[in-house]
Amino acid sequence: MLPHHRIPFHSLPHHDGSPLYVSSQEPALGDAITVRVRIPRAFGEVTMVRVRSNPDQEPRFQDARPLGSAAEADAWWAADLVVENPVHGYRFLLSLADGSHRWLNASGLHDIETLDSEDFKLVAHPAPPAWAATSVMYQVFPDRFARSTAADERQAPDWALPAEWQDAVDQLPPGRSHQFYGGDLDGITEHLDHLEQLGVTLLYLTPVFPGRSNHRYDAAGFTAVDPLLGGDPALIRLVEAAHARGFKVIGDLTANHSGDGHEWFRAAHLTPEAPESAFYYWLDPEQRDYMSWLGVPELPKFNWNSAELRRRFIDGPDSVVAQWLMPPFNMDGWRIDVANMTGRLGAEDLNAEVRQAIRRTMIEVNPDTILLGEFTNDASADFQGDAWHGAMTYANFTRPLWSWLCRPDAVTSFFGLPLGTIPTHTGEQFHRAHTRFAAGFPWRTRLATMNALDTHDTARFRTHADAAAVPVAVGLSMTLPGIPVVFAGDEFGLVGVDGEHSRTPMPWGSAAEPDVAATIDLYASLIGLRRAHEALSTGGLRWLHVADDVLVYVRETEQETVLLLAARAAADVTLPGWVLPVGGLTGELAGEVGTAVGTVSDDGLRLVATGASFTAWVLPGVTIGPDARPVSPRGLAR
Repeated sequence: MLPHHRIPFHSLPHHDGSPLYVSSQEPALGDAITVRVRIPRAFGEVTMVRVRSNPDQEPRFQDARPLGSAAEADAWWAADLVVENPVHGYRFLLSLADGSHRWLNASGLHDIETLDSEDFKLVAHPAPPAWAATSVMYQVFPDRFARSTAADERQAPDWALPAEWQDAVDQLPPGRSHQFYGGDLDGITEHLDHLEQLGVTLLYLTPVFPGRSNHRYDAAGFTAVDPLLGGDPALIRLVEAAHARGFKVIGDLTANHSGDGHEWFRAAHLTPEAPESAFYYWLDPEQRDYMSWLGVPELPKFNWNSAELRRRFIDGPDSVVAQWLMPPFNMDGWRIDVANMTGRLGAEDLNAEVRQAIRRTMIEVNPDTILLGEFTNDASADFQGDAWHGAMTYANFTRPLWSWLCRPDAVTSFFGLPLGTIPTHTGEQFHRAHTRFAAGFPWRTRLATMNALDTHDTARFRTHADAAAVPVAVGLSMTLPGIPVVFAGDEFGLVGVDGEHSRTPMPWGSAAEPDVAATIDLYASLIGLRRAHEALSTGGLRWLHVADDVLVYVRETEQETVLLLAARAAADVTLPGWVLPVGGLTGELAGEVGTAVGTVSDDGLRLVATGASFTAWVLPGVTIGPDARPVSPRGLAR
């Protein structure tokens, strides 16, 4: 056989955490779980498969058994594992007829022993809500989305620099944080028709608590909605209206810091005897100076050693975390701002304690809620299923995607990287970067991790990409494992050179303009594709072809296979016919969306794109051969 690094992608052995390969998506400690590996015949003859687990950090090997094959092109093997730890890692050891061996883990195929951190993982912690993996998220920055008529009656606060809705975003201080357009929550409610027509299912609101900025990440309190947004009644109206349409709604909490105008900070500043003094890190006995987020004095950092801070903020049904998930507000979860730094300072690391306390509280008051954590880089160590359900991260999707699809001369201040030219990637580099950063996540964490083209903290993708790249980028976000994200205004083709500049007021009056309408229709079409096919939410992911300008992959279940092509330029790809889930197909494949053409003949499967293209074809599902040894729900079959 070929050296493993030269084996075509479609011939590589494959396993992931989806139902095709793992018998339970919500295992409990003590459960016996069947794991399967798929080995194309073209890979070479495999004489033995073993599964190496690592319970209690002690390696253990389990022989796998061959399954009856429903397709001559593939051999399937299965093994039964007992889940012995809350995160139970495993990998496959393949023995080949030529005497060589290969390891298969979440990062791919290897000819040397692999890292435990990149093992496949069974997670016995409480599972995310069932709706998480099937969601399509829409992110709203409330000041810039829409003004209700009630907003006209409110007086701008003393910190604000009032702006008209059509005014350009001020990129320089103090306007960056203080330019005030006056969008409110009732304005969002009045535009839920737009979100329903797009097809989104999950509304993410950046902070709604009062502050002294347009972004409100400098919270002055956590127990009431900012009156400038309409107060508590407006949030109740929004959530009720959203729920009536089948949407979920999540909020945004700053667990790393408050604002310097927060009631807790004001009580403690210069007052050492105040009970709230323990909530922050002080640098002098008078409590004049303090630690803050990245040295920004308006954002004093929380000290999570304080039991009273935990009681008020995150622990139990009387906490801030709980308040907004219960009636009358009934929100569906939280995105935690600066989750990577929360509870961390120098030698102290309380991050796990904080995130686990947040999730315990959420389970207590409403277990059907989601917890997402912001993390700008390699997030895998914190995202093993003990609390965060998914990551708002840029390393595994956003940055690799920009590097593959943006113009090579694009210069930006990209969130998490210093100012400079965006690195230029080939399709192979995109695949390698995506795989590297996703490999450390358990599969179900991947399914709830956000696939964002951009957010309120980045430049807009459209600023640095040609129009032809937009369908490719949106298509990838909708069809790779994870929660697709639309930042409000992306569907209008908005641009922005950095995070603050991209927080553009929604140009509602332009929706009927031909170019804008076409972009809205594009988003609606690709969101519709995602929602119409469960394989795109929970199915396995298998790469078939990776080249400089084109990626070909499938999302697959027993019920259906969705074949996907993403090309940034003209491409002509021929794959062996056996990669299709059923034999005997001939002629042109009927495309679900997109402009590339697929045909099947004796020469194989040919996919042709005449330019930048994102195309999907829906095919029959995958059939696995019978397993002669069924496994009981708990304990191994005997």
